[in-house]
Amino acid sequence: MSTQTPVHPGAILRTQFMVRHNLSASALAIRLHVPAPRVNDIVRERRGISPDSALRLARFFRTTAQYWMDLQTAYDLSLAQTQAGEQIIREVLPVVIDNEEKAVA
Repeated sequence: MSTQTPVHPGAILRTQFMVRHNLSASALAIRLHVPAPRVNDIVRERRGISPDSALRLARFFRTTAQYWMDLQTAYDLSLAQTQAGEQIIREVLPVVIDNEEKAVA
């Protein structure tokens, strides 16, 4: 199990894309045709990247929407693992496959 702190997609947007292109949150919002608070909340790590935002970021930065969605999914999954992973391991038992039952018998 990884103890590494997950990186919010907004941090990646801010450090690897906006800084490189000298863009403020409001300037990026104008270019993406979205409300400024949306971009501001993403880069301040208060909001995740929606499919609509992923499509717009992909078009603007010449990446793929899947790239942005993968960042968001990895972040969400890492948080879920940290917050509930141990409890889920205790509560949920894996399905027993017929071959496993025969091997144990």
